[in-house]
Amino acid sequence: MGSISKLANLNPTYSPSTFNPKSCQPTVFLIKGFNGKTVFDQRVSSSRLSLRNNHASWGSLAVRCSNLDGNGSPTKRTVLHDLYEKEGQSPWYDNLCRPVTDLLPLIASGVRGVTSNPAIFQKAISTSNAYNEQFRELVQAGKDIESAYWELVVKDIQDACKLFEPIYNQTDGGDGYVSVEVSPRLADDTVGTVEAAKWLHKVVDRPNVYIKIPATAECVPSIKEVISLGISVNVTLIFSLSRYEAVIDAYLDGLEASGLSDLSRVTSVASFFVSRVDTLVDKMLEKIGTPEALDLRGKAANAQAALAYKLYQKKFSGPRWEALVKKGAKKQRLLWASTSVKNPAYSDTLYVAPLIGPDTVSTMPDQALQAFIDHGAVSRTIDSNVSEAEGIYSALEKLGIDWGYVGTQLELEGVDSFKKSFDSLLDSLQEKANSLKLVSQ
Repeated sequence: MGSISKLANLNPTYSPSTFNPKSCQPTVFLIKGFNGKTVFDQRVSSSRLSLRNNHASWGSLAVRCSNLDGNGSPTKRTVLHDLYEKEGQSPWYDNLCRPVTDLLPLIASGVRGVTSNPAIFQKAISTSNAYNEQFRELVQAGKDIESAYWELVVKDIQDACKLFEPIYNQTDGGDGYVSVEVSPRLADDTVGTVEAAKWLHKVVDRPNVYIKIPATAECVPSIKEVISLGISVNVTLIFSLSRYEAVIDAYLDGLEASGLSDLSRVTSVASFFVSRVDTLVDKMLEKIGTPEALDLRGKAANAQAALAYKLYQKKFSGPRWEALVKKGAKKQRLLWASTSVKNPAYSDTLYVAPLIGPDTVSTMPDQALQAFIDHGAVSRTIDSNVSEAEGIYSALEKLGIDWGYVGTQLELEGVDSFKKSFDSLLDSLQEKANSLKLVSQ
């Protein structure tokens, strides 16, 4: 694979880089590569970054992990551009694998950031040979398996950050982020999470990296501490309104405790999970079995999300917030996560189309992203009928749905799932090391 770092010495001749002042979307240019062939260039570094034709068709924008560099043609304007320019929502991609240059068609299509998690890296590393060369070198250098894992991850994050840095710069740090999560084994370790976040921030060493910290009760204080150190954070695994409010308070407390006179470079997103809520609540409604209960299937997640946005508007207004704004503080944007549809009976844009609103992010895996590009409609929907959302939320409570239980259960499942993915990946790497005869059996 021709990585960004290995291609940095090729230095093709660039046309001046320009940006659409409205969309802040990097312009793609035709250049002559070192081999004399015409390629598409995006001004992200001194590297020759290219697109692969079979990865960039209009009908399918899925990133396919491979061992090769990407080459191909630019993607035409999509609804993702409208999503950002007309409604102020940033579309991000919930996936990452090698080569990261395969992200370029998505960036051209309007994607403005990337999220990753242990499950994503488990799939990327265990199913691809693109990591073998670096992994072999790391183990031969005496790295233990977990240390080698983090070096694989850090390289992917660094390379992806370079791709999105133009968006980060043109939005003055408002967008263009790449997220990397601390070890899921630390979900109940306040101090360990802080130390891991500091370490990741230092080793990635990119202005547009988000350190992901889970919103467990033990890690909410970690969020405050990490923010106070001037480190930008993606708070993940939020499943309830009460925990979301605690996350907002941790962000505000951290900004206030930072002592910084300029808060403009300390930012955050709060990742509020959606589809998993319906997966659990629908099962509970089916157990209740009444017509009223069954009629509420597929409605809980978006109703709670709409109320989360209402809470967001309330918390990021008033004297306390205005005092922080005077120091350059940016709102902690709501990020809709878990946007893929789990129930095939539901619309494939169910967790995207109804959650469109300003100052939000929607991070989408392949399924949701392609569905929305293909037939998604762009309009402000998140607060179009808050009273209906409140009615659904209350109706579910009256039926016996305990929102506190839902949040707690989904958090436990989320943390457990990421731990299993992390442990499985380390096991896979150990087996790979053994198969490469790098580690004694």
